[in-house]
Amino acid sequence: MNARERILDAAAEIMRGQGAARATTKEIARAAGYSEALLYKHFRDKNELLLKVLKERMPPMGAALVPGEGTVRANLVATARDGLRFYRESFPMMASMASQPALMAATRDGMRSYGAGPHEPVRRLAAYLEAERDLGRVAAGADPAAAAALLLGACFQQGFLAYVAEDPPASEEAAAALVAPLLPALLPPGATRGPHDDPPPGGDSR
Repeated sequence: MNARERILDAAAEIMRGQGAARATTKEIARAAGYSEALLYKHFRDKNELLLKVLKERMPPMGAALVPGEGTVRANLVATARDGLRFYRESFPMMASMASQPALMAATRDGMRSYGAGPHEPVRRLAAYLEAERDLGRVAAGADPAAAAALLLGACFQQGFLAYVAEDPPASEEAAAALVAPLLPALLPPGATRGPHDDPPPGGDSR
């Protein structure tokens, strides 16, 4: 294992255990068995290190969605499953920042400098749904931005509850249950629905 990977492992462990706000680059470097100077050869600052931990050491969040591939329902269920797991695992890392406004502001500015932030998964999902709407696989009257915000907002809330209750990682069924209420407003009339979705009015289960 190279130095970069060992530093990421140490950072993930420390940030999970005591929160990203309290973790220092000096402590992380020491836990990895390196100097702080070496850490900065691999990561520009703590914000970049945090972003790499979230990307490479947390459950995947916002995996690439390719318009026209798979089904819209299956893609949304996969997104919800990943979102539920990501938010559950990242809460202990990020919660400590919310209680320190100055640190939160600095972290927010740092993330923006990398083109990152909590709004990015919502933006990417909305862009995917817009592209599917252009292809006719999402209803012309659907609101992609609202659907993306509703789905990932529900994942955020359920992920928080799972973290507090120490529930196991979310199942495919839990993800499907969050997606199902959105489908009537998203899918074109007559589009195929999954086995966990409610049939449209009239009993047609296509």
